Amino acid sequence: MRKKVTVVGAGNVGATTAHWLAAAEIADVVLIDIIEGVPEGKGLDLLEAMPVVKRDVSVLGTQKYEDTANSDIVIITAGMPRKPGMSRDDLLNINYKIMSDVVGKVVKQSPHCILIIVSNPLDAMAQTAFKQSGFPRQRVIGMAGVLDSARFRAFIAKELDVSVENVTAFVLGGHGDTMVPLARYSTVAGIPLPELMPAETIERLVQRTRDGGAEIVKFLKTGSAFFAPSAAAVEMAEAILKDKKKILPCAAYLEGEYGISGLFVGVPCKLGANGIEQIVQIKLLPEEQAALDKSAGAVKELVAVIGM
Repeated sequence: MRKKVTVVGAGNVGATTAHWLAAAEIADVVLIDIIEGVPEGKGLDLLEAMPVVKRDVSVLGTQKYEDTANSDIVIITAGMPRKPGMSRDDLLNINYKIMSDVVGKVVKQSPHCILIIVSNPLDAMAQTAFKQSGFPRQRVIGMAGVLDSARFRAFIAKELDVSVENVTAFVLGGHGDTMVPLARYSTVAGIPLPELMPAETIERLVQRTRDGGAEIVKFLKTGSAFFAPSAAAVEMAEAILKDKKKILPCAAYLEGEYGISGLFVGVPCKLGANGIEQIVQIKLLPEEQAALDKSAGAVKELVAVIGM
């Protein structure tokens, strides 16, 4: 029997997530949304593409949570998207209510699933899902670091005119203005980034990474990024479904790691069949730890607002 992945939310992020999942042929896909006709239409369209791309997967669009029953992974993208001039924090109260409702319905149908949270503000929404689901922390994961690291990698590769396959990068902390891209843990073919470009260039790329989502919102005007966020969520899902033991930067609920407790913060995680199988602790310089603590503080403020 093939694995089953449900994607909640059939907007740009959700529909594109379903697309990447089906194209990877790693699971049957259920796309669910409350808007009548949208998940059904997009799901059917994607199903009809499978013979062309030669992928044997089932794709179902639905409004019924019963159709999501016994999912192995549920990727939650539902929520209001950012608009120009709107921060992720502005979305907090609206998306908190949406997340709480969705998680309750998902857990009822798939009590053993692993949750991957994509909705913004990411860290606070992951915290909401964790508290509302009652799941162990291994089974609630926020998608942030994979996306932020991908942006950093893309900018590094473009700056140095090298293959993106040669570039590795780590971005820690919250998903937002306080994220912590770590240049000295970022490499090109194993060569540390500080040996390849001056500090001012690194800082420019770091700042562009922090502004990555806002830069796209500014261009689109009526929406936010969806290709890269959805691809990042699928990389996480694939690592879990294939039990790859892949180390990826994810938002995880910390219980003392990095000196932080009771919050979702981006850190290196080993993803396998059980979800987060290990939180990898790396040595940080004092200024890096301070930046991570500042990022955690920003998450804590959001979480306090919604009482999570």
